[in-house]
Amino acid sequence: MSAGDQKNGGDKPKDSASEVAVWPEVERAERLARGAALKWASGVFCRPEHLERLGQYKKRESQRTASVHTRLKSMVQSYLEGVGWGLEQLREARAELKEVSHTLKKAGLESDGNAESLKSLERLREVSVANRQLLAAVSNLPRLYSVPSMVLETERLVESRRLLEAHARLMDLERWQDDILWQLHGAAGTTGSALSAEDQELVARYFSGVGQLVDALGKELWAVVSSALALARQNPTPFVSAVRIVEREEALDRALLAERGGAGGSGRPLPPGRPRRWRTSFFQVLEEAVSARFRSVSYLHTRGPGLAGHLSALQHGIMTDLTTVRHLLEHCVPPHYQLTAAYLRASHRCLHTHLAQVSSWDLESGEIFAVLNWVLHIYNSPDMMGHPELVTNIERAELGPLISAEGLELLQSKYVQSVRKSVSEWMHKALQVELQDWQRDQEPDTDHEGFYQTGLPTIITQMLEENARVALMIGESLRDQTIKMGLYEMENLLNRFREALVDFGKEHRRDPNNNKFYLHYLLASISDCIILKKSTETLQQQQSSQSAAQFSRTPPNPLAALDRAVRRACRLAMDQLLLDLKPFLPGLLTRPWLVQGDPTPKLCSILERHLELYGGVRPPCRQRLQEEAQWLMVVEYVRALMQKKLVCRSAEDRKQLAQRMLQDDQLFREVLHSLEGEGSVPEVNPLALLPVLADFIRLKDPGMLTLEVSGLAAKYPDISEEHVTVLMDIRGDVSRDIRGTVLDLLEQSAPPLPVGYRPIFTDILVPASTLAFCLPTAKCA
Repeated sequence: MSAGDQKNGGDKPKDSASEVAVWPEVERAERLARGAALKWASGVFCRPEHLERLGQYKKRESQRTASVHTRLKSMVQSYLEGVGWGLEQLREARAELKEVSHTLKKAGLESDGNAESLKSLERLREVSVANRQLLAAVSNLPRLYSVPSMVLETERLVESRRLLEAHARLMDLERWQDDILWQLHGAAGTTGSALSAEDQELVARYFSGVGQLVDALGKELWAVVSSALALARQNPTPFVSAVRIVEREEALDRALLAERGGAGGSGRPLPPGRPRRWRTSFFQVLEEAVSARFRSVSYLHTRGPGLAGHLSALQHGIMTDLTTVRHLLEHCVPPHYQLTAAYLRASHRCLHTHLAQVSSWDLESGEIFAVLNWVLHIYNSPDMMGHPELVTNIERAELGPLISAEGLELLQSKYVQSVRKSVSEWMHKALQVELQDWQRDQEPDTDHEGFYQTGLPTIITQMLEENARVALMIGESLRDQTIKMGLYEMENLLNRFREALVDFGKEHRRDPNNNKFYLHYLLASISDCIILKKSTETLQQQQSSQSAAQFSRTPPNPLAALDRAVRRACRLAMDQLLLDLKPFLPGLLTRPWLVQGDPTPKLCSILERHLELYGGVRPPCRQRLQEEAQWLMVVEYVRALMQKKLVCRSAEDRKQLAQRMLQDDQLFREVLHSLEGEGSVPEVNPLALLPVLADFIRLKDPGMLTLEVSGLAAKYPDISEEHVTVLMDIRGDVSRDIRGTVLDLLEQSAPPLPVGYRPIFTDILVPASTLAFCLPTAKCA
């Protein structure tokens, strides 16, 4: 260590004690540093051989410590220099403040000395102001004296419609008034006070004629502008003069606003009545003139058929005015006026208001159609707003819709409701006429194919198709709404039609002889329903694909109503067939029938006559009626068999009974041969049942009945034990054992009814058996 270091080291305990007393953090920092150094040294010199590099570490640490001391000294020196420079600046600022304070004190003393001298100049200032006022009064006297005569002369010019000259004189008068007010304002400003209300009222009263002239000139201007369309065809000069005056006034407004420094400026005040904004008033008057033109179109006879004429008159008037504006008035105004576009906007707004008023009326369907057609098609067509020369003047989107979307929807809804009321009334009348036709004492009409028909489907179809065609002229949306409405009304009509068929059947049952063409009109109603079905399907196909999902309530289902009406009519037709057959059914399967064959030919005759009438029904209902008639005939035949009016006493009786049943089956097949020719035989042919029953009865060996019943149950799974029991009773030769075996087999092998199978035995009830009185000890056979 050097001598200096030793000296410092000798003084260290004393300095350390003082530092610890003042800065306790220094001692803590030193302890941390020593600890860190010991930790580092213990890590570096953990082995004896590492001590060889102790000199290198010591030299490196000495250099690092010297570098740190140098940086600390440089930083402290820089800090001390900054502090010294700051103190020097503070001394200079204090000296300057003393000098400024001395100067201000001296200036205050001089100002107090001059205040007494200014009082002597107040009188001179008052004299100067009075002199300027007198000078202004003398210079303005000629103008002031000429104001009344100028006002009178300007009034005469306005009355004679020499508008440009009148406006020039008016501008002079306004300039004089403005100059006088400005001079008075300046004079008041020199005295430090505002222009008094008395002075303003005096000037306003003296120039009161000027304000009246402005009103009179404006009135004449707007009269010229409002009659611009008429003047353009005769003498457009007054209109041109009016436009020039409007432009002068706009220029004056801009100049005065500029002098004032804008709307919030503090320069020269605006003259009374400024800014006038006559250009804005020009377009307001133009729009009012357009509105007056609309009001001038006669509103008489606008209801009913006259509404279409009223709209046509509006179209003609608008296009005539637009032609005048485009070819004459457009050249009388500056290009930036865009007069044609302004007239278009004004016309559109007036039309919008007028049509809103018209739409609020209680309109009929024809009137609503006229409004919708005019708004949606005529107004935007090339004959009106879509004219090629008008399209370039204004964008259609700028004008907006003539009637809002909500208004159009409301109009369309009112149209559909009005048409619905009319359609409902017509359908009601058509149904009443149809019911009257059913009472006629003659057959219904036939078409070119020989099918029965009445006028009902033609009336309904034409009505609905015509309404859909008319609605399509407005748009697909209205067409779809009209078709939906028509389908709803057709569904209601068909429900009433089915009720009318029920009443028709009840009336006929009360008095069968009252209407001998009852069945004919039933068949005609079935053909009518088939025609209506085709018309309904055609209407449904005309609807757009989006309309099916837009029903606000349950969608119309006229096809279901048609099916219900057809089923009811077919049921009534079968009831009539049964009514005609009923007198002869008791004679079936009796002893006289077994011997003579009656009344089967009569039944066949009745069936053949009905089937012939069914030929007047359109397919596929014709085949349906024929199948139902065949089914009814077989069911009634088997029902007669089940009544056990004929019980065989011998094998010969069984053979004869089976043969007679086969003969009847052949007769029925000859009558019903047309069904087989048309390929409409049902899956379970009821005629096939008669030969099966005949085979059951003529079977010689009763022991084979088990096999026979098994086959019968396989073909007709709805056959019951009661039916088989009756069949065995009719045979008359089945023992108790065989009967029990057959019934047990039938009970065990009862198969479920196949899908699509139409039961036949279910409709045939077996009469309750009357058991003979038996003694308790005996067994009943």
